[in-house]
Amino acid sequence: MRAFVYLIVFFSFFDLFSQLPIMSPFAFSLGASSFMTGLAVGMYSFSNTIGNVISGFLTDKRGPFIILLVGLFASGASLLLYTFAIGPTSLLGIRFVHGFMEGLIVPAAFTFLANRAEESKRGRSVAISGAFVGMAAIFGPAYSGIVATKTSAPFIMSVNGVIMFILAIAAFFLLRSFTYEKKQHSKSTKHFRVRYLFKHPGMVRAFAGAFFLMFSQGVLALILPLKVEALGFDTKTTGMLLSTFGVVAILIFLLPINRIFDKVRPMITLAFGISMMGLSMLFLSQITELSLHYVAMMLYGIGFSFLFPSINSLLIDSSSAEFRGKAYGYFYAFFSIGVVAGSSLIGYLDLTFKGAFMLTGIILLAVALYTILGMKRNLQLTSE
Repeated sequence: MRAFVYLIVFFSFFDLFSQLPIMSPFAFSLGASSFMTGLAVGMYSFSNTIGNVISGFLTDKRGPFIILLVGLFASGASLLLYTFAIGPTSLLGIRFVHGFMEGLIVPAAFTFLANRAEESKRGRSVAISGAFVGMAAIFGPAYSGIVATKTSAPFIMSVNGVIMFILAIAAFFLLRSFTYEKKQHSKSTKHFRVRYLFKHPGMVRAFAGAFFLMFSQGVLALILPLKVEALGFDTKTTGMLLSTFGVVAILIFLLPINRIFDKVRPMITLAFGISMMGLSMLFLSQITELSLHYVAMMLYGIGFSFLFPSINSLLIDSSSAEFRGKAYGYFYAFFSIGVVAGSSLIGYLDLTFKGAFMLTGIILLAVALYTILGMKRNLQLTSE
């Protein structure tokens, strides 16, 4: 059962990452301006935020099975709508529906996995789930980048939709035996727990890490395909570049080095991961050679592989099973908000490739510095 849920996680992120090399060029092909292109990239994540939060509440109330089932069927249907995109406005509407429907899937899936992870191995458990995200980051961009040179973005999205339908049918048969023990909570208790999510230091750090991780992803989704095209290469090259960071990440997730996530405090690996991502962005702002772009994406992959398990471990350590659905709902809402903020801000500022990557790198390094200073402050308070 866990293996099948990992498969759902893989294809949910596969759909996300397969959009990265093709959505900016597709929006431009429909006549979108720079701002509208950024909005089209970010619209998916904006509505995904709403879906994530709703999914979290419904998962705690109804259990993960029905939420996963509805999310998979609805996502499959929404992916087929890209065939009907005839201009920037219609694309924005389709992106909204797609993002909302897919937002129902991931919080329910990760709640299922987190509730079944042994406490002593929770770091390695989230590293394994991260490996499936990493595999999606490898195959998604490469698949769409290569196929887009022969077909079109709507075709790629339709294939993803068919996969979602197949997963939905399989989930109906494989997961329906899962029993969920419904817990009754008073209205005041529910409100307390929602407030608690935003007051617990570990939870706040997990939310912040999720936001800035996907802020950088939003910038990559918007700027990297356009920079690659400006350098004279096609979407296939963009796909290979984006897959590079996935290859590096999955190696770290699955090799024995993943034991570090059980032995080292999540705040330390968080600070290291976000620092590496910031350095990779600064590097991307300065280079023009294609080979160096691969080096930059390797650095980004190292950062991603340390940051993703760290923020998941912080969330698990800071929440209990009975309201972990809400925690993951807000957690992945911050993922989605981060993409919106990254793509929309850079699109609005209309920065050059150099300026966009440099600004993102500075922001990420500032967050890493703030994290380190926060750790030192906590150590001082503890010693006193």
